[in-house]
Amino acid sequence: MKFFHLSDLHIGKQLHRYNLKEDQQVILKEVIAYAKELRPDAIVIAGDIYDKSVPSAEAVTIFDEFLTELSEITPAIPILIISGNHDSPDRLQYASEILRRHHIYLAGNVPEQPKEHIEKVTLQDTYGEVDFYLLPFMKPGYVRNVFVDNAPETYADAVREIIKREEIDYNNKRNVLVSHQFYVGEKEESPETCDSEVFSVGGIDNVDIGAVKEFDYVALGHLHGAQCIGRPEIRYCGTLLKYSVSECTQNKSLTVVTLKEKGEKPEIACYPLHPLRDVRKKKGTLEEIIKEAGKEEEEDYISITLTDEIDPYKPKEQLERVFSHILEIRVDNQRTRSKLKEMDEELVMKDPFTSFSEFYKEMQGREM
Repeated sequence: MKFFHLSDLHIGKQLHRYNLKEDQQVILKEVIAYAKELRPDAIVIAGDIYDKSVPSAEAVTIFDEFLTELSEITPAIPILIISGNHDSPDRLQYASEILRRHHIYLAGNVPEQPKEHIEKVTLQDTYGEVDFYLLPFMKPGYVRNVFVDNAPETYADAVREIIKREEIDYNNKRNVLVSHQFYVGEKEESPETCDSEVFSVGGIDNVDIGAVKEFDYVALGHLHGAQCIGRPEIRYCGTLLKYSVSECTQNKSLTVVTLKEKGEKPEIACYPLHPLRDVRKKKGTLEEIIKEAGKEEEEDYISITLTDEIDPYKPKEQLERVFSHILEIRVDNQRTRSKLKEMDEELVMKDPFTSFSEFYKEMQGREM
């Protein structure tokens, strides 16, 4: 069974002040083109469909167009979707019963009562059935009422206990978990993160992979860099686009998973993506940056750090003649480094007279 593993579409997101509508439409069109070419048996989206829990009408329209075009491919490709921490579970799950008839399976909420269970979707291939378990983003409080006694208090316990309630045949059937959490290795090895991801202080939202290691494949969402956790089949696919400057060195791709016979390792392939604009970092003097600018970079999103010791004339205006999408302009020279060093030094409270004397000297250039 071959399926696409997507996550963290973050539809409606802005990169600094730039609207990414056009960028997201282009990259989703490429996913549709791959679907028509590769004919997967399913498409899995592991959370964070939208960037905000109350998405704009524009964002909803983009996702609607994406689903509509995918659903028009024949034969029909089942689409399995869970909510992430950026999504509103109830809003995402709207019209789920109607969409199910069109092979679109939405799981917005985790089990909240003892009689409720993780939503399971069973698909078939030449080797038999594959069970997909759709586990949306969860906090311990979300599932507290599921357990009469000993309600889980940590994220790791919540995930482990909610999965243990399911009757999963790990020995004979192939099982895929779709989850949106911050997973770490069994020895607390932390995955690679970037600036666009926010985590709880002290790592209280960590979930060790021991809770999910029995699955044949774990399709994860939440982290923006593609990576596996502990083993190849427990994988974050990463985002389709770069959503922060810290992601500028990442190679974004489409993850395609092929499940084989029970007991065989899944085959994981990464297909290249071609964004409308790249995200780049540049550092150097104003003259160097302008001189070395390539034609292909003019439309990209650019973060610039100037190293000139003497402030150049109207640097922003000069750079805007070369680059059309400047994200930020920073300055890194001896003066700014000295300022940062002063800020890092421990603040020592002084008496008012001493403080004023130092202020006077700094302003006037001579002793008071």
